[in-house]
Amino acid sequence: MTILRTAAAGLALLLAAACTAPMPPRSQASTAGATACAPPQGAWEPETATTIDVIEQAYFCILGNYYSGPTLDARSLLTAGFLALTQELNRDGRDVPDAIMPALTGDRKADWAAFETAYRKITDQVPDLRDKLTVVTLEAIVAALGDNHANWAHDFKRPIDYYDGDDYGLGLEANVDGPQADGDTPRVALAPLFVTTVLGGAAKAAGLRPGDVIESINGTPPFFDGEATPAIAALYPDYPETRPVELRLLRQATGRRWTVTLKPSPYERDLAALQVVRSKLLDDDVAYVRMTGFPSDSANRVLKAITRLRTGRALAGVVLDLRGNGGGSPVEATRLLSAFVHGKVTAHQCAADGRCVASRTDDTVELLHLPLVVLVDQGCASACEHTSAAVKDLRIGQLVGTRTAGVISGPARSYLLANNTLLGFPARHHLGPDREVIDRIGVPPDHYVPLTPQDAAAGRDPALAKALTLLHK
Repeated sequence: MTILRTAAAGLALLLAAACTAPMPPRSQASTAGATACAPPQGAWEPETATTIDVIEQAYFCILGNYYSGPTLDARSLLTAGFLALTQELNRDGRDVPDAIMPALTGDRKADWAAFETAYRKITDQVPDLRDKLTVVTLEAIVAALGDNHANWAHDFKRPIDYYDGDDYGLGLEANVDGPQADGDTPRVALAPLFVTTVLGGAAKAAGLRPGDVIESINGTPPFFDGEATPAIAALYPDYPETRPVELRLLRQATGRRWTVTLKPSPYERDLAALQVVRSKLLDDDVAYVRMTGFPSDSANRVLKAITRLRTGRALAGVVLDLRGNGGGSPVEATRLLSAFVHGKVTAHQCAADGRCVASRTDDTVELLHLPLVVLVDQGCASACEHTSAAVKDLRIGQLVGTRTAGVISGPARSYLLANNTLLGFPARHHLGPDREVIDRIGVPPDHYVPLTPQDAAAGRDPALAKALTLLHK
């Protein structure tokens, strides 16, 4: 994940709503359940060290507030944390004879007490590793939820010469994105691996072009026996990773094969590409609106753009381009949908016991009365999938492109931990308008139109071309 995306995720956590009481004294934390943590308020203080007390706070915060907390087997969290602890000991070339997982009974409080006793006994023997061990343990506990909207935001760093608009990495995007490469989404990656966009930085300096096929990464093929390999993750380094990445490339149009070495670095993004909403008129009668996220007021910006393009002409319809849209506010998603349909449920937010709250259209939004085609791909996640599923289920329009990411566990809320880091996870689980599960499955397009290396090299956009054809029928 790039700096830009990491910063956005951290900001989203800061702004997310929460519904808990202030954190009690540590002596009460293990019995306080839902009151083990609180939403962030006021200025964000500097981060302090992560300790076993912070891990305890996070553990009970999850059990008291996570949507499946009442039914969650807490032993899975502690087992994952202990596994990470022992792996880190071995990774450092050290182990402790007493690093034995304590017996767990299913009693959440008693199991935590046993875990904490074992943890303190181990870390007291390797005090120089204590900080590292606490971090990997808490990371593993959060990861054990297996939830794509669960996150622990900590230790955020920027390059010294960073400024707004910068990104970090190799300066390219490929048809297999970062979350796919890291295994964070269930989307299947298909060969070949190729460059879809050159953003700047090392990739631009080396002369890479869209459509260039990546045959190997640091000497490893990106696909083996039809399956994506972990090598692809090297295309998306996070700061402060600076190790050079060697790519073996093929330009199919000329048959040229060559090798380049790209070093991760900050690079300036095209300012136009950083705009959340961009619009233009196509074929003199189609409003094209590209939306890269769902931040506050984004729905109004889309509707204003369509109104402006509509002035003085009759439109054949709207193309809403949501490819690569990582999501944001479900309120904005519902407001945007409300311009195309009234009196409908756009999604359900459900608790572990099956009780759900319906997200309903805002019928004060004026209807556009225009045909709609939505462009989607594997980068469409969260609120983007909320929108896509509603378009499909409510027959608002047609989806064109490829299946969405399947990353829509539920709207995340943020909780401030005692060391001034943020823990985020959903309090409710997201279901589509027809109560279908979208998380880890995604939303299939009505018209499957993938991008090929040849399309990328030639600057063709087959999904957009299909959308225009549908609107002009």
